[in-house]
Amino acid sequence: MLSACGSSGGSGGGESGGGGGSSAKPGSGGSPDQKSVKQGGDDYATVIEKMKGFGTDAAAGVYPRTVKHAMGETVIPARPTRVVVLDTGELDNVVSLGIQPVGVVHTDGSKSLPSYLKDKAGSPAAVGTINSLNLEAIAALKPDLILGSQLRAQDQYAQLSKIAPTVFSLRPGYPWKQNFLLNASPFGLQAEAQAQLDAYQAAATAIGAGLGDKRPTITPLRFMPGRTRLYAELSFIGTILTDVPLPQPKIEQVKELAVEVSPEQIDRADADWIFYGVYGSPSSTNQDAVLGGALWKTLGAVKSGQARPVSDETWFLGLGVAAANAVLADLKGFVAHGS
Repeated sequence: MLSACGSSGGSGGGESGGGGGSSAKPGSGGSPDQKSVKQGGDDYATVIEKMKGFGTDAAAGVYPRTVKHAMGETVIPARPTRVVVLDTGELDNVVSLGIQPVGVVHTDGSKSLPSYLKDKAGSPAAVGTINSLNLEAIAALKPDLILGSQLRAQDQYAQLSKIAPTVFSLRPGYPWKQNFLLNASPFGLQAEAQAQLDAYQAAATAIGAGLGDKRPTITPLRFMPGRTRLYAELSFIGTILTDVPLPQPKIEQVKELAVEVSPEQIDRADADWIFYGVYGSPSSTNQDAVLGGALWKTLGAVKSGQARPVSDETWFLGLGVAAANAVLADLKGFVAHGS
């Protein structure tokens, strides 16, 4: 079983392992042990419960406001206009709220903006990668808000807070809906975020209703450098499948991020549908070896033509409502055709 998700200094993307004004009070946010959050266990599975006190009670338009988050409390003196985002989920979130960030980090697998957000994200400056922040570049942008997560950048929080008010979620991925509401809090846009989440859920429910009792099993398969993953219940894509709902094979019905398999175990990925993505360059993964292997050709989904490539940047990297809606569109087109 796999539950490690990586952190600053790692080599992953998405859910993998990968100036003043801030008045943080360490510990008051009820943050779990970082190692436990990364590696699964009770803290990982209860992260949403632990986020219930996050956000702000301030009414829309009222400043200064205090936002509770993973690292404590941060005062936001005025509505932010220069935002730096430290992960793909934060990028998706602010762009979905109509905000163009001034600075972004990239994944190790791509040094460009995700194509599904490019038209709305503006032209933000690069400030390093998810696993290697460039603090000087961040400071040079003179941001008035920095959004990230404890999992990715806990060690840089104190330095970031000296640059600008900084708000951290516990972790990216699985709690993406709660992260969206938290990221909306500094702007007073929680109602807008909730409306988008409600529309997403309505679309997911409609797909499920269109399927009736015919609920095919789905395997989200991802090829990464040095590993092959079957994403499970506590993942971004796992939450989307639950929301439709669409079942996953039993091997993936675990309270973890993912299950790792070797090329010799790829038959464990079999389901009615297999949707596979690749992180970074396919040549750096075993994708070609697996897809060209004899065992792959024996899978039921492959034989029926229901093993399909999907966009890694939405299915596995997006971690926000815009990416979730793109995944729903894929599921409707493939699995729920005509629903």
